[in-house]
Amino acid sequence: MPSRPATPPGPSSAEWPGKDLGLPANGPRSVGRVGRRVGAIAIDWAIATVLCVLIGQYGTRNGGFVTLAVFAVLQIVFLALLSGSFGHVCVGLRVVPVRGGYIGVVRPIVRTVLLCVVIPAVIYDQDQRGLHDRAAGTVLVRR
Repeated sequence: MPSRPATPPGPSSAEWPGKDLGLPANGPRSVGRVGRRVGAIAIDWAIATVLCVLIGQYGTRNGGFVTLAVFAVLQIVFLALLSGSFGHVCVGLRVVPVRGGYIGVVRPIVRTVLLCVVIPAVIYDQDQRGLHDRAAGTVLVRR
């Protein structure tokens, strides 16, 4: 009697990012994919850079830190007010708490501080949630 082939580890074809969180595979409230995320952060960083150019800090000795600070402030304000940064809104994403409800003020602060450190944002789980989202108790979904 032939033995059954071993099932390779990893998600099966019936798995998708966000399934463990009760999110759909596609459409509204599905987990935001990498392309949209990269587009959103590029838009947000470009806005922060333009603002630093306008206030005369771009290219100065501390210009990089000023740009990062402007980026962080924009992230926190827009996340708290619109449930997403300006870039998120432009590409059709929003940040929501995993357990539902209002995102509040603390979650955007925690998420943004860890996003600015960069490393937590590039380490993610099977639901495509970066460590910054896990720490804040949020998930980035499609609008």
